[in-house]
Amino acid sequence: MVFEAIVSGVILLALGYWATMFVMGRRDDVLHGKFVEDEPAAEPVRFMPQVPRVRPVPAAPQPNRDSLQALLTVIKQDLHDAARS
Repeated sequence: MVFEAIVSGVILLALGYWATMFVMGRRDDVLHGKFVEDEPAAEPVRFMPQVPRVRPVPAAPQPNRDSLQALLTVIKQDLHDAARS
């Protein structure tokens, strides 16, 4: 009983596959049992022109000692003023 059910299932699966392929228009696959590969469409080769590379932006100059000292002085004054308020 189980063997007959398995055989029937395989046959139904094969019929479903055949019907699906037939409806989808793959009649060569259905009739001959082999898959036919479509020929690729003849597309012209697209030429990619050479584009100059974008140069990286140079890094900002490093702050020197005098500018850092001036910044530190301003921060100290702001902190001193905030402490008085």
